[in-house]
Amino acid sequence: MRKHLMWAACTAALAFSGCSKINGDDSESANVTNTEYPEQVFWGDTHLHTDNSIDAFGFGNRLDAEAALRFARGEEVTATKGAKAKLSRPLDFLVIADHSDAMGATKAIMEAPRIALLTNKFLLRWHDMMNESEEGSLRVTAELIDGAAKGTLPTSLTDPAETRERTADLWEKHGEIVNQYNEPGKFTAFMGFEYTPMPEGDNLHRVVMFRDDPEKMGDTLPYGALGSQDPERLWSYMDAYEENTGGKVLAIPHNSNVSNGRMFAMNKFDGSPIDAAYIKTRALREPIVEVTQIKGDSETHPFLSPNDEFASFGVAGWDRCNLSCTRDMPPESYGGSYVREALKRGLELTLAVGANPFKFGMIGSTDSHTSLATADENNFFGKHSANEANITRRAHEPQNLGTREGRFGWHYLSSGYAAVWATSNTREAIFDAMMRREVYATTGPRMQVRFFGGFDFSSDDTENLVKTGYAKGVPMGGDLQGGDGEAPKFLISALMDPESASLDRIQVIKGWVDASGQSQEKVYNVSWSDAETRKLGADGKLPAVPNTVDLTKGTWDNATGAPELVTFWEDPDFRADQNAFYYVRVLEIPTPTWPVYDALKFSLTLPDDVIKIQQERAYSSPIWYTPKA
Repeated sequence: MRKHLMWAACTAALAFSGCSKINGDDSESANVTNTEYPEQVFWGDTHLHTDNSIDAFGFGNRLDAEAALRFARGEEVTATKGAKAKLSRPLDFLVIADHSDAMGATKAIMEAPRIALLTNKFLLRWHDMMNESEEGSLRVTAELIDGAAKGTLPTSLTDPAETRERTADLWEKHGEIVNQYNEPGKFTAFMGFEYTPMPEGDNLHRVVMFRDDPEKMGDTLPYGALGSQDPERLWSYMDAYEENTGGKVLAIPHNSNVSNGRMFAMNKFDGSPIDAAYIKTRALREPIVEVTQIKGDSETHPFLSPNDEFASFGVAGWDRCNLSCTRDMPPESYGGSYVREALKRGLELTLAVGANPFKFGMIGSTDSHTSLATADENNFFGKHSANEANITRRAHEPQNLGTREGRFGWHYLSSGYAAVWATSNTREAIFDAMMRREVYATTGPRMQVRFFGGFDFSSDDTENLVKTGYAKGVPMGGDLQGGDGEAPKFLISALMDPESASLDRIQVIKGWVDASGQSQEKVYNVSWSDAETRKLGADGKLPAVPNTVDLTKGTWDNATGAPELVTFWEDPDFRADQNAFYYVRVLEIPTPTWPVYDALKFSLTLPDDVIKIQQERAYSSPIWYTPKA
């Protein structure tokens, strides 16, 4: 009876009311015309938390799924701390990915009648702390995160029967809201959740995203890490879902940068060797990876890529300890923590085992816990509601969310977004584009990036790059096989975001396996602004683009970069017998970071170690080359 009393308080607060139906029938996707090939890029966030996540609510978030969807569609909402929040441009799609473990529990604990909790010392203590003060709520959330990492959460939050009852009610209501805001052809709302294993504080999190309408999903409920922290168990859940419903589902690993080397390890969760069955399942279930977000950037690290002058982006504060900051991360762990190294490991496994578990595309998303999917530096609402835009000293404050001090507010990035080349703005088309990896990541700016590979391109093909790219080659995420010994050729274009900065350069990052079986990497500058005066050096590097940032105004001069860069490139170091991958990195000219806008807004003096200027970027999904058998 107490269980039902506690839950009634939560579900009443979540009841949907007063919103007119926008579109509740996903079958209307059939009325949307799909283009012959992907002509448009769609922008979205696959990783957003609302007040149904135990940590988001504990951090103070009081915005529900409806508010999150309204904001993503371009409406103005009032953030938890009272500031008005609105995107300058709507998004095209959204995945609300609340944590599956103890979904809605912190809200239920806080809003339950106190008398219903008198026999449970854990929940009663947390109820009182959360209702007493914001600081108390933050302490409760830190204890929950630590308890999840150590496996010490009370059974009242982990009991399977109670968890199922609580989650089923929330999930059904969530599905109704998602369907009401899904509008095929105009805005796509997906069902999803976050699977959150954190063994010893090491991040192994995945967002799980469904292609299907909630009705087709039937009685499927989110899978929790309290059931198992082994990702293979999640993949089994996904297998069963597709077998039982005929639907489709994918998983998106994120924040490998705080996994302590475990996200892309060369063995299974239990330490046993990776085998062919594991590789096949992982490649199918995890076709894309979230490479950049608020908790840092996971492309690469200076320790792994010492010859890459742009390898340090989004590293500060995140490379010293794992997610909960309960364990230091030594440099020797970085190989399993960063995406570029994982792509290289995938090539090594291809030769050793015959298949590649790390053959994934790249996207960005926010991982915002404010219900606000914004990745704009001048419109950054923080990681969580205790760090929103009207919190004066948020860049200075320590973020004590684990058991010891680890990071400060300025370590958080205003990042990122998922860009998807799809044939229409529908669940089916966007999901299918993710499965074929025709996607790319940005740290926030909405630059348009095209990347095609083939053997028959010429420099003249840049005149009709897109049609030629599809007709004679493969897009980002694709495979090139053999080629009679000739080098692959690439067509690449990048168009600046009109609301952001102009472009500095396009780079191609190549990885390959040498004759000794060791993976290697190289960064090529292939197109850049002001090419008449900026010349490649003997080492292949370019003079830096001018830094025009005015920190006293938060401005820069777009005349120093290029509005568009287009190029044809052929690998000058190609060897027909070497497995390889290629992906594109596009850099903007230098711009201010979000703490600079805070400093101007609140008349603050930022500490010297705060990063104030950066070069925002995009990462394409790779194209893989495999020699002829």
